Amino acid sequence: MNTDFNDNVFKIVRLIPKGRVTSYGAIAKALGAAKSSRMVGRAMNHSHAEQEYVPAHRVVNRNGLLTGKHHFKTPTSMQELLEIEGVEVKEDKIINFKHHFWDPLIELNIE
Repeated sequence: MNTDFNDNVFKIVRLIPKGRVTSYGAIAKALGAAKSSRMVGRAMNHSHAEQEYVPAHRVVNRNGLLTGKHHFKTPTSMQELLEIEGVEVKEDKIINFKHHFWDPLIELNIE
């Protein structure tokens, strides 16, 4: 496991505001590793073991699909957490994805 990479992923994920989501690829780009979205996904698989909370439910695929939902306690946990924050989900896909999308490159002013 690439601990430094994972830690950097978790730092970005912790900055995603409630009611917003980002994608594996957007996190990879923000870390300067644009082709590493799968590595971001692997990091998110380990996020539940972190001592400091990582809001993993806010990370989805590039189309707004809840592809990581099977890594939560129940198959509906990810959707439930998003809905508590005001994000509507239907058939495992975020409704109005562009409205909820949080791009770390823009939001964190990364060049």
